[in-house]
Amino acid sequence: MLKKNKVIDNLKLIKKEINEACTMSKRKVEAIKLVAVSKTIESLYICEAAKYGQIAFGENKVQEAKKKWPQIKSLYPKTRLHMIGPLQSNKVKEAIEIFDVIETIDREKIAVELKKHINNNQSLPKLYVQVNIGEEAQKNGCSPVEAKSFINNCISYGLNITGIMGIPPLNEEPAPYFALLTKIAKDSDLNDISMGMSNDFEKAIYLGATSIRVGTKIFGERKLIKVST
Repeated sequence: MLKKNKVIDNLKLIKKEINEACTMSKRKVEAIKLVAVSKTIESLYICEAAKYGQIAFGENKVQEAKKKWPQIKSLYPKTRLHMIGPLQSNKVKEAIEIFDVIETIDREKIAVELKKHINNNQSLPKLYVQVNIGEEAQKNGCSPVEAKSFINNCISYGLNITGIMGIPPLNEEPAPYFALLTKIAKDSDLNDISMGMSNDFEKAIYLGATSIRVGTKIFGERKLIKVST
């Protein structure tokens, strides 16, 4: 079982590695947001990270977030929650009520559903468009060639698109995919670039990431927990 103080030790190590990556990349460490991926992690360990000062956390599923995060946010109101998993259209209303950032706007159906809530004068969280940078059949996201057009459509709906997110193919050199995602972001005048995870975030920082998603190196290997969707 993971010990609470181990979470803090891991966070200290990650922050040290981020500092080193920023030094190598000649970037300011303040420009990099660490999103601690807390999917399937017990609230006890999330609270320990928040108590240490970790602000941003990432969850994959709306139902799991609804179960854990109201209490956590009541204890640590400065925390910010990112949706980093696939968003179903029938979960949009619940998602915008609990998440501060949704990183997985990946198709027209989701954009249209979000637009309905704007029309109802409901405030929305920050939104990132997810790009399938490896064009893999098993992954969500718009294709790289359609990304700019989709981003423009979302903005025309009044959506608060501030960033872009992508995951490179497993077991491939991630650098070309990170470079592609950064180019797409710049071409669309988006400032937030979410890329890089536990095993490759140093390269992501070098290639322009402003947000990295790290779970295993903070909380250890996850237990698989069934959460109804």
